[in-house]
Amino acid sequence: MFFKKRRVIDSETTTQLDKTRIPNHIAIIMDGNGRWAKRQNLPRVAGHQRGMEVVKDITKTASDLGVKVLTLYAFSTENWKRPETEVGFLMKLPGKFFDTFVPELIANNVRVNVMGYVDQLPADTQRAVNDAIAQTANNTGMVLNFALNYGGRAEIVTGVQTLAQQVVAGELKPEEIDEPTISNAMMTAPLGEYADPDLLIRTSGEMRLSNFLLWQLAYAEFVFVDEHWPEMTQSVFEGAIATYQARDRRFGGIAENKSDKK
Repeated sequence: MFFKKRRVIDSETTTQLDKTRIPNHIAIIMDGNGRWAKRQNLPRVAGHQRGMEVVKDITKTASDLGVKVLTLYAFSTENWKRPETEVGFLMKLPGKFFDTFVPELIANNVRVNVMGYVDQLPADTQRAVNDAIAQTANNTGMVLNFALNYGGRAEIVTGVQTLAQQVVAGELKPEEIDEPTISNAMMTAPLGEYADPDLLIRTSGEMRLSNFLLWQLAYAEFVFVDEHWPEMTQSVFEGAIATYQARDRRFGGIAENKSDKK
């Protein structure tokens, strides 16, 4: 991991990427909607509305680049603490988003997945999510994975409880619990070989994980950009990928030569 905040590139710059080294799994903490709106003298919900449109743009860009999984931190288990009116607006966004975007997702062969405690969401939100999953289920391209009502610690607690129940039932021995076993108990397990992100991007200049994918990000590269999420453009996104490509991922080992860095 590499902790450094930077403004990646400006929106007018064309980024040259190595198409053979595109991260398989990119996770994004979409931060700064409210601050962007405040700076525009708009209500916070206007930031969320604009952020929804940016999700569409970045999804298509990631898919075109060949990203296998794009995970977006849409609503955390802690976000319920926000004002009731804002939470209510956020709960309506999935319906608005999928109503307009599912046809494009199908056209781009993108499949929707949602992880988190979906059963705790309002009925209309659950319906919108489940409909989008069903409508894109046959798509074989990129997975657009939303973390919705998700928290990293809660996920780990739930996973540990599942493993404990298997031990009690005699289905699993304590000594059989290893890293793959724990990974398979996480909400990202359905993503298979792409369960762990290669690159984490956080917008808005903040440098923290905010309880996101605590298990899965162990060896991810971190890129923090100053732009708020509503300001995220294709160029800024590609700039973050270029930063990732410039790094030396050793996974705890030592690269002996240039070919080892790939």
